[in-house]
Amino acid sequence: MPAAPFTRIPSIREQRGDLVLAAVMFVGAVLSAALSTVADMYGDTRAEPWTALVYAVAVTAPLAVRRRWPGPVAVTVCVAYFLAISFQVPEIYVGNIAMFVSLYTVGAWMNNRRAAMIVRVSIIVGMFVWLLITMYRQAIEEADKAEVAAGLLSPYLAFMLIQLLLNVLYFGGAYYFGERSWHAAQERQALEHRTAELEREREVTAAQAVALDRVRIARELHDVVAHHVSVMGVQAGAARLVIDQDPEKSKSILTGIEGSARDAIHELRHLLETLRSPGSETPDAASTVTLDDIRSLVEASTEAGLPTDYAVIGEPVPVPSVVAVNLYRITQESLTNARRHAGAGAIADVRVRYDDEGVEVEVVNTGRAMAVLRPGLGQLGMRERAAASGGTLEVTPRPSGGMRVRARVPLSETSAAS
Repeated sequence: MPAAPFTRIPSIREQRGDLVLAAVMFVGAVLSAALSTVADMYGDTRAEPWTALVYAVAVTAPLAVRRRWPGPVAVTVCVAYFLAISFQVPEIYVGNIAMFVSLYTVGAWMNNRRAAMIVRVSIIVGMFVWLLITMYRQAIEEADKAEVAAGLLSPYLAFMLIQLLLNVLYFGGAYYFGERSWHAAQERQALEHRTAELEREREVTAAQAVALDRVRIARELHDVVAHHVSVMGVQAGAARLVIDQDPEKSKSILTGIEGSARDAIHELRHLLETLRSPGSETPDAASTVTLDDIRSLVEASTEAGLPTDYAVIGEPVPVPSVVAVNLYRITQESLTNARRHAGAGAIADVRVRYDDEGVEVEVVNTGRAMAVLRPGLGQLGMRERAAASGGTLEVTPRPSGGMRVRARVPLSETSAAS
C-alpha cells in the first residue's frame, strides 16, 4: 500500500499564533509609519499619512491566515508592498518583514509543491524585474551628474550593487528557509509514523511472546498433569478392584500412586520455579530429561497396567536438550493416550531409532480400533513439539486396532540450530 502524500495542516494553536503575529505586525507597522512620517520619508512626494494606516492593514491582516492560505496571502502582501513603494507610502520596514514571512510560509506550508514553486518564483522574478527597472530609471536621472558617471565603481553604482545583493539574500533566504521547513516537517512526520509503527510492532511482538509463553506453559502443564493423573487413575482403579481379594497387591498399587503423586508435585514445582525465576530458561529448555529417560516412562507405563516393550535401534548419538525434551514429552503423551483409550488387554511398544540423518521415536499400541482421529490438546501439543524441533509427527490409527505415533527429527538441522 503506497504511503499517503505528505500534507501540513495547521493546528488550532498555530492558527492562534498567526493571529498574534498579525496583531503584533500591525502595531509595528503603525509605529513605523508614524516615525517615518515624522522623519519626513520621501520628502514632498510622500503619500498622505492615512494611506500608511490602510497599508498597515493590507500588509499585516493576511498574515492571520498565512498557514491556511499561504499562496493568496503571499500574493496579497507582495501586491500591497509594491503599491506602497510605488505611491511612496511612509512605511517600508514592517512591509519587508511581512513579505519575507509570506514567502517563507508558501515554501513551508503550501501542500501543492508545484504551485508553491510557481508562486515564489513568480513573485521573486517580478520583484527583480521591478527592481531593475527602478535602478535603470534612477541611473538615467543621475546620469547628468558628473560625480556619478565618472568611474566604473562610482558611489551610485556601488549603492545599486548593495541593493541588488541585499535583495538576492532577502528572497533567497525566504525561499531556502521555507523549503527547509517543509522538508524538516516531512522528515519529522515520517519519523513519527515510523515510531508509531515500531510501537505497534513492539506491542504485537510482546503479545505474540505472551501467547507463545502461554502455549508452552499450557503444553508443559498438560504433559505433566495428564501423564501422572492418568497413571494414578489407572492404578486407583486397579487398587479398588483387588482391595478385598489381595490387600498386599492393593498396598503395592497405592504405593505406586503415591510415587506418581510425588513425581507430579516435583515436576510442577520445578516448572513453577522456572517460571518465577527472572531471566530463566523456558520450561522446555529447563527440563533435564534425556532420551535415556524414556526407559523410565516405559517402566511406569508397565506398572500402570499397560505392558510396554522398549528398544533402541542404532548407535545413540548426542541429541540437543530441546529435542530430547520434546521427544520425551511426545512419548509420554503417546503412552498416556494408550492407557486412556486402548482398553483392557492392550500392549505398547516404544522404539528409539538413530541413523545418519536423525533420530526417531515410535510408539505403537494395540487396542480399540479408531476410524477417525479426534483432535485434542494432546495431539496439538505433540505436533507443536515436533515442529519446534524442526521435525515431523505422524499420528495414524492401525488397521488391526490401536495407534502408531512416529516423531522424527533431523539432527543436522537441530544441531546447527542449537
